This record gives sequence, C-alpha cells and structure tokens, in this order.
Amino acid sequence: MSNASNNGKIKVATVWLGGCAGCHMSFLDIDERIIELAKLVDIVHSPICDTKEIPPVDVGIVEGGICNEHNLHVLKDLRSKAKVLVSMGDCAGLGSVPMLRNQFELQDCLDRAYVAGESTALGQVPEDAELPKLMDKVRPIHEFVKVEAHIPGCPPNAEAIWCALTSLLAGKPADFVKDVSHYD
Repeated sequence: MSNASNNGKIKVATVWLGGCAGCHMSFLDIDERIIELAKLVDIVHSPICDTKEIPPVDVGIVEGGICNEHNLHVLKDLRSKAKVLVSMGDCAGLGSVPMLRNQFELQDCLDRAYVAGESTALGQVPEDAELPKLMDKVRPIHEFVKVEAHIPGCPPNAEAIWCALTSLLAGKPADFVKDVSHYD
C-alpha cells in the first residue's frame, strides 16, 4: 500500500453509520497496540476525533449499515476518497441487527417507536428537516459501493481487527478478511 501522507504513514479514516459503535469500541480494545498502530498510520478522520470533513485516505473503514440518506452520503464520500474500503463488523457487511426492521413497514416501525411506545412523550413521529430521511430498508454497504475487504463479527474482537489492519497495511491478505468484490 502506498503511503499518501508526508510523514510516510498510511492515512486512515473511519466512519460509524447505522450501528451501535461496538466495532469502534473493539477497535479501541487493541489497547496499548494503538501506540504501535500510530507508528504506521495517521487516523485523519473518525468518530473518535473531532474532524468534520473526510480527506483523501489510503484506507477507509466503515462500521454500520445504511439506514438513512445521511449514512449513504457519508459512505459515498468516504468511498470517493479511499483507495481501499473495509467494512468492519456485521452491520456494515451484512446489515445485521439494524436490518431486523426490514421485516416490517417503515411507517409501522416509526409509529411503534414514537406513537405507541410506552415511554413516548409527544405521541408523534418527529418531522424536522434536520433529521436524515430513513431508507425504506436497511442495507449493507456493499450494495452501494465497492468494498475491498470485510472484517466479520458483531463486533469483531480486537485481535481480529488488529490482525486484519496490520495484514492489510503490510499488503498481505488475512484469512478472515474476505474479498467482497462481488459488488456489481
């Protein structure tokens, strides 16, 4: 993998879409190895740091599926700026838990959550231009963009993330990092 940054480090961006943040928590669970990783990469965008725009990067890592229009916008923005895109976790790779809502009509889900829910205060579905429009169905990211590799798990454990990242950064495939080039 070519080094894009001036300091010889590989630039990495991560995003959190429709999911629970468990994958980013597992990423942080690499513990003191994060210091070793910092010698190899510059994390230039992440929900863990306060950056607003995604710059061009060597590796983009996506947690979460596509639940709303904002998720899709962020995904396409990252894909356009990343040389290699990795889906991290089962929500990004398969849709997983957020995809459970696909067995119901979207309006029924909204009514249950905001109108009929036991803890509902206002009794109406919020309508605000600031809220991203929900997709009719939750989808994994490879249905929208090309994804070069997938790190499975819900969430993947820290060791799997560490092995996958260090293998990818060294230009070597990892056994559990699957090519998802079936994207059409």
